[in-house]
Amino acid sequence: MMTEAELEKNLIDDLIGLGYERANIKDEEGLISNLKSQLEKFNNIKLSQNEFKKILIHLSGDSIFEKAKKLRDRFELPTDKGEIKYISFLDSKNVENNLFQVANQITMKGQYENRYDVTILVNGLPLVQIELKKKTIQLKKAFYQIQRYQRHSYSYKTLFQYIQIFVISNEENTRYFSNNKELKYEFTFPWADEYNLKKNRLTDFTKTFLDKKHLGNMLTKYIVTNETQKALMILRPYQYYAVEKIIDRVKTSPGMNGYIWHTTGSGKTLTSFKASQIISTLDEVEKVVFCVDRKDLDYQTSKEFNAFAPGSISRVEDTDEFVKNMLNGTNKVVVTTIQKLNNAISKPYYLKRMEKIKDKRLVFIFDECHRTQFGETHSRIDNFFTNKQFFGFTGTPIFSENAVKYKTTADLFGQRLHTYTIKEAIDDENVLGFSVEYYSTFNLKDENGDDLSPDEMIENGIDTKEVFSKRERLENIVDFIIKNHNAKTSHGEYQSIFAISDINTLIEYYNIFKEKNTNLRIASIFTYEANVDLANDEGTFEVEGDECKHPREHLDRMVADYNKMFGDNFNLNAENGFNSYFIDISKKLKERKIDILLVVNMFLTGFDSKYLNTLYVDKNLKYHGLIQAYSRTNRILNVNKPHGNIVCFRNLKKRTDEAIRLFSDESACETVLMKSYGEYVEIFNEYLKTLRALAENSQEVDNLETEENKLSFIETFKNLLRVMNRLTSFSTFSYDDLNISQDDFESYKNKYVDMYDTLVGQRTKNGGDKTSIIDEIDFEIELLAKDNINVSYIISLLKNLDSKEATFVKDVEYILKTIDSVPSLKNKRELLERFIEENREIFTIESKEDVEDKLSEYMQEQKKKAIEELITEEELKADKVNNIIEKCEFTEKKPEVTDIKESFVTRPSILKLNKRIEDIQHKIESIIEKFNFFNM
Repeated sequence: MMTEAELEKNLIDDLIGLGYERANIKDEEGLISNLKSQLEKFNNIKLSQNEFKKILIHLSGDSIFEKAKKLRDRFELPTDKGEIKYISFLDSKNVENNLFQVANQITMKGQYENRYDVTILVNGLPLVQIELKKKTIQLKKAFYQIQRYQRHSYSYKTLFQYIQIFVISNEENTRYFSNNKELKYEFTFPWADEYNLKKNRLTDFTKTFLDKKHLGNMLTKYIVTNETQKALMILRPYQYYAVEKIIDRVKTSPGMNGYIWHTTGSGKTLTSFKASQIISTLDEVEKVVFCVDRKDLDYQTSKEFNAFAPGSISRVEDTDEFVKNMLNGTNKVVVTTIQKLNNAISKPYYLKRMEKIKDKRLVFIFDECHRTQFGETHSRIDNFFTNKQFFGFTGTPIFSENAVKYKTTADLFGQRLHTYTIKEAIDDENVLGFSVEYYSTFNLKDENGDDLSPDEMIENGIDTKEVFSKRERLENIVDFIIKNHNAKTSHGEYQSIFAISDINTLIEYYNIFKEKNTNLRIASIFTYEANVDLANDEGTFEVEGDECKHPREHLDRMVADYNKMFGDNFNLNAENGFNSYFIDISKKLKERKIDILLVVNMFLTGFDSKYLNTLYVDKNLKYHGLIQAYSRTNRILNVNKPHGNIVCFRNLKKRTDEAIRLFSDESACETVLMKSYGEYVEIFNEYLKTLRALAENSQEVDNLETEENKLSFIETFKNLLRVMNRLTSFSTFSYDDLNISQDDFESYKNKYVDMYDTLVGQRTKNGGDKTSIIDEIDFEIELLAKDNINVSYIISLLKNLDSKEATFVKDVEYILKTIDSVPSLKNKRELLERFIEENREIFTIESKEDVEDKLSEYMQEQKKKAIEELITEEELKADKVNNIIEKCEFTEKKPEVTDIKESFVTRPSILKLNKRIEDIQHKIESIIEKFNFFNM
């Protein structure tokens, strides 16, 4: 087995073989010297020390995000001769012109010393950092090492803040991710080929991903700066290949169309944006028209596109504006709806003007092309424009099995250019699988004792409307939801949607929820005649029930309830009233202010929120409609969201299996669908046998002496925690089904935590030196907090505060109450309360993105005051105290006695010395704990 040093040497040799120059850089001085020579070579210029100093000043300061933008821009350098020279740091147009170097073990010396494994420099700047571990060590350890570097080193070293991509590898497994203020392991990705075969081994990853041309393209074209989130987003392999395929077709085959099949939830918007952006740079293309099929997606897509590149696209409010943008607009990318596009080429008022552009080279990208490209509109667009090219994106293509009006996606768009199925996405951990539960709601059974499926009911001539709409059945379902909602959503940490067959039944459900006087925040929305384009899902969902005669009256009442609940003033009679109501519901659902949203078709396609984890279903779904609806729940968030919960009140098992097989393959059900409750119980009890073979009861855990036994206990109990995480999401969960009582399980859990605390304490005392194999184990301690209320959650609540809303005071109370419920946050309550009081003006929709930075500044100011008070009160040397605190934060050790002794201005008497040292130790630890908010 290779050592880390051997792995590092082999990687460097491979990179040199790929054409990288070996750079002998040992420290910061060498890094800066190398930057000067590489910038001179890259820009074909000779720099004086004074000129280079100006460049260093330009490069210093600002956040990781702002530095990423500087990297891609040019610097206007005033030379010593009074001239202006433009200095480039990266060549985006011709990536082969960039200068690639590899260095290793660069040491940064300050108060502490760090050495980084392998660094890839481009034009002298460190842009890729590779952290290596030997084969026996979990990959997460390399990730945690980077987190630690970022917290304690990268943030203080100007040039290392220019890192764009991190790579972690333990030889057998390799992943990459972009550099950001907040790093999450869930957002690290494996590389793959265009057929989605992973390149996990470091040697394979190096040959493909770290090839100079490919890495240059990833750095220059396939990292997106998201202005809304102030974050870097790097494309995943399937996104990269899809964009490349589209660009190649536009360049080489102008008359040929194509479509991309990427499963729902895999980042289609980012892929389509990047394709649109690159196509728009081609001189031969007049316009790129990104076409969505509903008003809400028009708004949502424009918002997301402008987050990636502010002002880069035009979103049009009406058809007239669309026509103007097509003829005269400065932006080459236009986002519009299918309805506006259809109006522009069919209504006489616009038709004459559109004639001017009908023969121009146009590229149309159709979002969710499984829905509305199957009627006369598509034919009209196809016939009107003579020099066009169509590309479709879909998570659920139309095949012959689920064809609408006998046409398939291939009939309309031609060749499939790239495929990424739901099975592949789950295997890659890019989306979650589904835990589907079917609950009996009537007495009509099949031969296996299950409810008859909708298809079987029709075959047997049963009046499905009478069965499904029976009041007693609906009340039982509402009672079930109220009883089990907390278990499904981790006590409200996540949100849910209830998909209902028709408007009449939705109204009945809404009334029953109101009658039950539940504390759940229920909202509803459905379309009526004036807004049909907001649910233009032809062929996606079955039509059920009678047409509701007066839907608007019922919706008005629901809107009034909504206004009362949130202190809003929405009015469907107002101009754009329905659309405003829709956008607000979308916003509040993402902000976790709505517990259950009742819908018929709306929100079952296109809506995206990582905090949505449960879909209740009383509706006949099939094929693409079923996968689209289920996929609302499968966005990756954290370890405490292991799957999407699907709760079916109709027997859709056969339809679910058929849909999964159609949109993946025959064996996909095993990957896409989670196991049943009974199967997880069996798995849990098997792990329990292994645990008890090690320690028959929790007290015997203390008697585990060998490292091997301790390691076995850690791994076994961690597996139990993972299975318990899934079990508790089932409404039927009971400790009675397990071969252990809740008290005994909690006792074992306490021993697990004790072992974690002990080992972390030992690591701290040893200064982080590796002393055993157990040191390299990831405890996944976050699994112990199933109801995951953390710093990210609190910040998201703060960002959603709006001092202009009537509910502001109540929302603040909720945040403070939430903080009180978490022991690790409780000591920060007063600080956060003061922060809100003193900064009320920043809590607005317009300023929400500034909240986190303001909070960080506030914490630093208050921490500085607390340190100054400690120095004054205890009569200590300021520089020594600041050094002690910085050292403790970096090493995660307690303050050392010798350091405290050196901090006294006047040394206390021998009798008082030990007591003073203990008091100061305690006060320093309290300051660090109290103000250590963002590193939790």
